Amino acid sequence: MLMETHKRHLLGWALFTPAAILLIAFTHYPTIATFINSLFSNSSIIRPSRFIGVEGYQDLFDDPVFWKVFSNNIWLALGTIPTSIGLAIIMALIVNKAVPGRSFLRIAYFTPTMLPMIAVANIWLFFYAPEIGMLDQVLGLFGIDSHNWLGNPSTVLPAIIVMTIWKEAGFFMIFYLAGLQTISPELAEAAELEGSSRWNFFWRVQYPLLLPTTLFVLINAFLNSFKLVDHLFVLTKGGPDNASNLILYYIYETAFSFLDISYASALTVFLLLLLAVTALAQFYFVDKRVHYR
Repeated sequence: MLMETHKRHLLGWALFTPAAILLIAFTHYPTIATFINSLFSNSSIIRPSRFIGVEGYQDLFDDPVFWKVFSNNIWLALGTIPTSIGLAIIMALIVNKAVPGRSFLRIAYFTPTMLPMIAVANIWLFFYAPEIGMLDQVLGLFGIDSHNWLGNPSTVLPAIIVMTIWKEAGFFMIFYLAGLQTISPELAEAAELEGSSRWNFFWRVQYPLLLPTTLFVLINAFLNSFKLVDHLFVLTKGGPDNASNLILYYIYETAFSFLDISYASALTVFLLLLLAVTALAQFYFVDKRVHYR
């Protein structure tokens, strides 16, 4: 009996070890190494690395470009998260019904999610191109002059927000559709017998039951809003004048263009702490209103 127990333990550890090695190698070790790098200066052939403590973090808070990039990311999150979630719920409600062409609608809504971000950026580059782009061509029919959407600091970030919503809403729709299909049809029948309106049934019944899904989607949407970087390579390179620059792209520039590994590490640690604290706060506050079944 004891031998069988040991065999089960060994089997469990054997199954767990490959995943643990990958997790440590690609998650925990890079995080620890990044934190250590943020405490040391950059090394070179003539000047070895030295301990600088929190000097890198002090430089971070004194960096006007960082605050510009950070505010861009906040505006991106505020512009994309509520709208993406709202559209995802509406699309899920539509395709959850027995409407003509429901399968086609589901595919159409989900297709942008399957496209690589680089491909999405190139598609929207065609829309936003001044004079020859589809957006200016359509607006020209109404007598509206051409506009450089990606070259103007006042419109470049809203343009990226629209593209991000188009990309992510269909992805979140899948989770809401799955949540809607777990709700018993008897609840809808009972509400219909009681003469409840569709809006009242959604707000009083469906939405509370979808709160676990909303919690999951909300956390993922927030994390995604700080992970966007691919489209900037194609569309703006963070310009003009850092008007569309985001934290992750700024980290990439600092590390690989400016070769300032120490400061890039400090930026990365700040971003990781921000995402962790915000995700935990969202889970803590929203979880109190969640009705698990």
